[in-house]
Amino acid sequence: MANSFNLTSDPWIKVIDRDSNQEKTVSMIELFENAQKYRQLAGEMRSQDLAVLRLLLSVLTTVYSRFDIKGDPYEWLKIDSNTLQASPDIDDDSESDIEEDLLGTWAKLYKSGRFSEIVTQYLQRYSNRFDFFGEKPFYQVTEADYDALVPEKKRVSAGKGTVAVKQINRQVSESGHTPSVFAPRSGELKNEIKLDELVRWIITYQNFTGVTDKTKIETKEKFSVSPGWLYKLNPVFADGQSLFQTLMLNLVLVNEEKEYSSQKPVWEYDSVLTYVSERKEQIMPTNLAELYTAWSRILHIEWDENDQPTIFSAGLPMFGHEDAFLEPMTVWKRDKKTNRYKPAVKGPQSLGKAMWRNFGQYVNVTQSDDVHDPGIVGWLRLLKRQELIPQDSLLTLASVTLISDGNAASQTPIAEVYDDMHINADVLFDKDTDKRIYWPQRIEEVITLTQQIGKDYWQFAADIGKIRNVDVRPFANQVSAEFYQRLNEPFREWLSGLTNQDDRDEKIIFWKKQLRKYVLDSARNVVNASAPRDVGGVLKDKGLVNIFTANNHLRYRIQADLDLKKG
Repeated sequence: MANSFNLTSDPWIKVIDRDSNQEKTVSMIELFENAQKYRQLAGEMRSQDLAVLRLLLSVLTTVYSRFDIKGDPYEWLKIDSNTLQASPDIDDDSESDIEEDLLGTWAKLYKSGRFSEIVTQYLQRYSNRFDFFGEKPFYQVTEADYDALVPEKKRVSAGKGTVAVKQINRQVSESGHTPSVFAPRSGELKNEIKLDELVRWIITYQNFTGVTDKTKIETKEKFSVSPGWLYKLNPVFADGQSLFQTLMLNLVLVNEEKEYSSQKPVWEYDSVLTYVSERKEQIMPTNLAELYTAWSRILHIEWDENDQPTIFSAGLPMFGHEDAFLEPMTVWKRDKKTNRYKPAVKGPQSLGKAMWRNFGQYVNVTQSDDVHDPGIVGWLRLLKRQELIPQDSLLTLASVTLISDGNAASQTPIAEVYDDMHINADVLFDKDTDKRIYWPQRIEEVITLTQQIGKDYWQFAADIGKIRNVDVRPFANQVSAEFYQRLNEPFREWLSGLTNQDDRDEKIIFWKKQLRKYVLDSARNVVNASAPRDVGGVLKDKGLVNIFTANNHLRYRIQADLDLKKG
């Protein structure tokens, strides 16, 4: 095994080159110097890309909260020239300049189209903390630190508390007790892995950890082993036309309170023991760099003579998600009992539900005080208000969710869901307070209506199920899922085509007509493919029910719900 693998200079991040459209593997320094040349991250899974994106953002947030585009420290900060770290104390007389300076740096970076030299300088300064085999191995702990933190019977020499590569690899996620039948690898190949891929999965595992591993660090008070932080969110982020643009749109330099936060990513801690002692307090971080690099486990890796890793893992106490508004990449829901906000986590039952159908989770459609937008939406709103992004920008909000099996004892991933929606910035951040004109509220009304038509179509499918004497609910659910799957693209196209210059009623009537045609065409396809039993029908309390009467009922319902004039 190599004596060194440094993430700053050795290639490990997969990207897509914009010119050749080919995949390539780059180091962190190469990525930041050429982010404008790459289309996107291209790891093994979208959730892996999200974990890596947040790591990259933690570097940028740390650097540009201390230095401007020229690499000069902000005047209101004291920077240690040796560590490049900022003092938590700031010049009180300069508080009014902080937002202006940070947004000014962001604007200059965005206009320049590339990241500046200070990012490379920072990574070179901390390169020893990014060595996978260094004295302070990246995202790992030494054997001495591991043994100092876990119970004596769980120490490395005891050989307990290990997780296999096939469990850390989220394409497999196989524990020692339950084989993953449909994994992309089989047999012993599940535990074989290249070094650069292992690095990507270690980062991913810290963010999307299940709870099958039971070893925990020693603490005075008992705690339950927790999933990774990202695993308990419903992530949302901005997607750009290049990797540079994606990083910039998600580079939150000013928080909602517009207060300066001294950044502290995990590698800037003096020691693992110092970091863990703070984590034992289970206090929510006060800065994004720390949050983005938060560990869910301490990991120690032993290598055998065949260069195969044995990974020891012990759980850390995790801070809570309630009212954790520092986190910008999640949608929120209010708990009616506690009146506090929690991430609106997706479950297996919402696998087929497209992002646009939850539009109200991403923007405050009613402009009420009891709705909390995702932080990234608030950040984009600030950029638009400051005219730092073009007024007519077509924004892409994307979501990638790793969904667990719901089993409290394992929380094994069962599905990954990626979705996005494109919307004009002027539409998303419409300033008009008139409910008849305010686009977000009108869009939400259209979505509600569209889902009512979806219910009408579900009832049509249920009627067909009764005629065919099949289990009605599963049959109707399946037909309804196929209906929405085909409807997703036309609605996304309608949504992305909206502008603030549109006549709202005109655009909505246009969608209603499209929707009516789509539903009637879908029903017509069912009628045309009907079997003799569908035509013959069955006798119910209200008389004969066959495919034609079911179709007539559907036409009546959609005409009433859409409220369109004939012709």
